[in-house]
Amino acid sequence: MQTRRIRFTTAALAVAVAVAATFASGFAHAARVAVLSNNHATETAADFNARIAGHTFTAINVSATVPTLASLTSNYDVLLLFEDSTFANAPLVGNVVAGFANTGRAVVVGTFYDQDRSDGPPAFSPNGWGPLENLDPNTTDGVGTAYAPRTLDPASIAAHPLTAGVTTLFSDKWAGGNQAKTGTIVVANWLQKNAKNNADPAIAYRVTGAACVIHIAIAPDYPTIGVVGTDFGGDFYRAWRNAFDFGAAACKTGPAADPTAIPALSPTTLALTAMLLLACGGLARRRLIRR
Repeated sequence: MQTRRIRFTTAALAVAVAVAATFASGFAHAARVAVLSNNHATETAADFNARIAGHTFTAINVSATVPTLASLTSNYDVLLLFEDSTFANAPLVGNVVAGFANTGRAVVVGTFYDQDRSDGPPAFSPNGWGPLENLDPNTTDGVGTAYAPRTLDPASIAAHPLTAGVTTLFSDKWAGGNQAKTGTIVVANWLQKNAKNNADPAIAYRVTGAACVIHIAIAPDYPTIGVVGTDFGGDFYRAWRNAFDFGAAACKTGPAADPTAIPALSPTTLALTAMLLLACGGLARRRLIRR
């Protein structure tokens, strides 16, 4: 009898540990991220590999060439697209990135994506991003990146996977200049207004059919072109990590996003529940044997 109890206890603990590990791992989705840009793709991928755990980042320079859709879908789970100065290849890049998004894989865009958007500032002679502009969360405000300070508005931060752990974020000049589209979900705004005197979205995303495009409106290559703590700072890396986490999870927020759903249990609670169920099962079995 003692041996049976030991075996049961050991089995219960093993199941509890397995359940907790399974559910804990379910909250982190490792992603292979392709970093597409005409400038600083290599530096940004290296910086993110060093500073953002859980994902791998590979640079792809798209200044003169365009990767095939097949190569992107077979090798990557999420794309990060940005630019540093406009470039003529942008429409072709936008075409393949839109195709990637339409397969159900997430795309993240960052400053200066807005400057090459077809409604971007005329001074930059924007080339447009082709069909990607039908999927992205924001238009520009007609001016684009303001080259002026931007600080995150704490009152605007909504509870969301994209804002988890993000309380501060600032940019000396390479952020903002956007206008949210109808249907876009904005989870944080800059404190400063955009050129239209409307809210300037800092963190936003939009789902169109199978496509999910996330916009983090600050330059992802800031560590290459600026000084942390002076030119930019706050929860910079956490904001980007959240974007890749959310994208790797196919932009799903889980049962907690549905007020009619049963609240999700934590891994610890699930483990305890598993132990309780096993204990109840063992007790019922002993009673049957005694009878």
